[in-house]
Amino acid sequence: MIAERARGADAMPMPAESFSALDAYPLIRAGFVQRVPGIDVSVPREEALARLSGPHREILAEAGVGGMVFATAEQVHGDRVARVARSTGFPVPGADGLLTTERGVCLGIYVADCAAVFLVDRQLRGIALLHSGKKGTEQRIASAGVQALCEATGANPGDLMAQISPCIRPPFYEIDFAADIRQQLSACGVREIHDCGTCTASHPETYYSYRREGGLTGRLLAFLAICPEAAAA
Repeated sequence: MIAERARGADAMPMPAESFSALDAYPLIRAGFVQRVPGIDVSVPREEALARLSGPHREILAEAGVGGMVFATAEQVHGDRVARVARSTGFPVPGADGLLTTERGVCLGIYVADCAAVFLVDRQLRGIALLHSGKKGTEQRIASAGVQALCEATGANPGDLMAQISPCIRPPFYEIDFAADIRQQLSACGVREIHDCGTCTASHPETYYSYRREGGLTGRLLAFLAICPEAAAA
C-alpha cells in the first residue's frame, strides 16, 4: 500500500510505502520512504541525504518512531551485519546490515536501486534490516542476516518472515538480484518470504533510481522497529 502524508494544505506530500506482511504485526513499525517531491537531489549522496533529512525525520515521526534511537550503517556493499543497541554509535562502520533485540531502536537503511531486506522474528525477539544490491547479494548478505538474527534471538530460520523492498529489476538491470535474495532466504530455511515485485527504475515519479538518474539522485529510506508495548497502545 502506498500512503500519501501531507504537512498541511500547502505542503508537499510526504510519501511512504508500507507492506501488509509487516503491518500484520501491531508492534512492528516499518516503511519504505519514497521520492520526496520538490527537493533537488541531483547532487552527491551525502548532500542528497542532507537535503532529505528534514522530510525523513517528519515521516519517521508520523510513523511513530521519531522518538526512537535511529540506527544506520556505513553501507559499503559488503556482507557485515552488526548487532546494535541504544548505546551504539551510528552509522556503524563497515556494516550493510543491522539487527537489534531491543525494542525502541529504529533500524534505517538507505537505497536507490538496491534492495532493503526486512527480517522479523514472528515472536518479536529481534529484527534485522539489510542493504542488498548486486555486490551484497553476491556476498550473500541475506544469508548472513538470517544467521546473525537467529544467533542473537535463539530463533530458527523458520521462525522468521522476510520482506523485500522495491529495487531495480530486469529489463532495467541485467541481474535479477531480488530473485537471488529470495533463493538465499529460502535456502537458509526462511519459509515466509514476501517480495513486492516493484522496480525502482520503472517508476521515476515514485522512486529514486541510481542507474536511471546517472548516480546523482536521492535515497529511499527503509525503516524497521519494534515498539515497546506501552507505546503501541
